Amino acid sequence: MSDFARALRNEDANGNAITLTAAQGRIEILSGLTVALALVPEAVAFAFVAGVQPLVGLYAAFIVGLITAVFGGRPGMISGATGALAVVMVALVAQHGVQYLFATVVLMGIIQVLAGVFKLGKFIRMVPHPVMLGFVNGLAIVIFLAQMEQFKVPSPDGGHEWMSGLTLWMTLGLVGATMAIIWGTPKVTKLIPAPLAAIGLVAAAVIVFDIPVPRVGDLASVKGGLPEFAIPQVPFDLETFKIIFPYAMILAAIGLIESLLTLNLVGEITRERGGASQECLAQGGANIVTGFFGGMGGCAMIGQSMINVNSGGRTRLSGISAALFLLSFILFASSIIELIPLAALVGVMFMVVIGTFAWQSIRLMRRIPLSDALVILTVTIVTVLEDLAIAVVVGVIISALVYAWNAAAQIRATPHPSKSEKGALVYDIEGPLFFGSATSFQEMFEPESDPDTVILDFAGSRVVDQSALQAIEAVAEKYSQAGKKLKLRHLSKDCHRLLHGAGQLVVEASDDPSYRLAVDYDIQLGRIGGH
Repeated sequence: MSDFARALRNEDANGNAITLTAAQGRIEILSGLTVALALVPEAVAFAFVAGVQPLVGLYAAFIVGLITAVFGGRPGMISGATGALAVVMVALVAQHGVQYLFATVVLMGIIQVLAGVFKLGKFIRMVPHPVMLGFVNGLAIVIFLAQMEQFKVPSPDGGHEWMSGLTLWMTLGLVGATMAIIWGTPKVTKLIPAPLAAIGLVAAAVIVFDIPVPRVGDLASVKGGLPEFAIPQVPFDLETFKIIFPYAMILAAIGLIESLLTLNLVGEITRERGGASQECLAQGGANIVTGFFGGMGGCAMIGQSMINVNSGGRTRLSGISAALFLLSFILFASSIIELIPLAALVGVMFMVVIGTFAWQSIRLMRRIPLSDALVILTVTIVTVLEDLAIAVVVGVIISALVYAWNAAAQIRATPHPSKSEKGALVYDIEGPLFFGSATSFQEMFEPESDPDTVILDFAGSRVVDQSALQAIEAVAEKYSQAGKKLKLRHLSKDCHRLLHGAGQLVVEASDDPSYRLAVDYDIQLGRIGGH
């Protein structure tokens, strides 16, 4: 069955049916309503960051959210306009205008679809767990810092200044009340998601008692019509492509990294696996559509996804409901939504921060290797100071270098007399031979003190790369200059194939088909080509 057909049948990425009872359906819809309420100020704020109109962010949240909810790789995930993408878009919009942004979003979607077609999403498995912890912690801090903007009010000079006096204290009180209600509601009832109960009660108190605190309407009006199809008004030539392609590549990479890491995080909570390639296709298709309908593009939102999952959302219905509720707000209920106090939504996001941050990582710092602790801290800091994509790449590189260093230290060469060839000396090689261990490998042998025939037994090792081939040839040359011979023994299939490709091994396939026999191979000098 295709991914799209499975999605419509409300199955997870493993093809397992997700039961949707009446009770679960009620939870899914209420979870979607909660997410939609929290999406409004987020989408508006990110639109401002990108330098576009609020409706551009709201349309993106609706279109991307709806398409990924139906076809995405993980039921329960929420997608929409995000700050990680907005900070990249702002330079493009400032220099070339919003139409170039729409064209870039379409190209971004095409790139993401290609990533799905070629199944590049599977490479998210290469992200180590310390990088995941750093990602979660960094994003929690970013969500927290983003809420600080809600504590600013317009200043007389046309800018913004921090709240002060009674307004600040009332806002903080409402934020605290929201958090307390979210904490206490599950202890009283589970019929309604705790964040939705908190938003409703705090909003009702603010409206009934006319408490003078900033509301959603103070950010911008959310009233609008249906998004309309329009081809981006840009010249379709090479010059335009040169302008938008770098931005599209960066946005596609950031969007996929954040989406796939969120997919893994939600998967750990819901105990589901797979769906990476399907998520790439869904994200790409959603961005192509939103680019043609006046949206700023988007990707998975960890904060909103956590709200949904923690509210009980487990199926595609919750994401679909969130998108449809958001559209209804734009079309019919803008006047009501604009009355909601920002403090209630900030309180919800603060609880998301508390639930998202991997607090156990602080305790683990003294129990895990220093290198892993460094990766967690580095990814967290870079996520906050730069962006998620750079942070993940930096974390993976550090982890890979640490692994290479540790693997390089495992190379060993233990000598003993040969049992099959009189007078020969056998070195049992242990540990992988690759670029990291190549230099140490070359320094292990002293041809002057060895007999005329030396055999390197690779039963406990692997020849991995060109650096390993170069190292073997360099050792063979040292023995050749000393008038002695070097042979290889017990090569695995992959090692044999690598050496054969370099022109080192020219043997019949029937010689050692399973590579379990003690066949000795000679080394031909000059095949790899020196330094």
